[in-house]
Amino acid sequence: MVAEQKPLFSLGQVVATPDAIAALEEANESAMPLLQRHQCGDWGCLCEDDQQMNDVAVGDGARILSSYVLDATGQKVWIITEADRSSTTILLPENY
Repeated sequence: MVAEQKPLFSLGQVVATPDAIAALEEANESAMPLLQRHQCGDWGCLCEDDQQMNDVAVGDGARILSSYVLDATGQKVWIITEADRSSTTILLPENY
């Protein structure tokens, strides 16, 4: 039996850029699994230093960034939760 992962922080209001929505639709993927991974500490395709920064940010209230690659298209998608946990944005790196 696999243990269910628990959320580490609040996402706040979740929004997405039009480009990110289009990329998810093109890849026929839902944002929900990515948001769940992000919220449970699976930071995706980040270097070890960035992953460690996220681990610290969970505790000290800094901004949290995850990066995922959509399987069907290879498009990279970022998810950023603001430091005050008021909002989380799904976007493409070029939208940053």
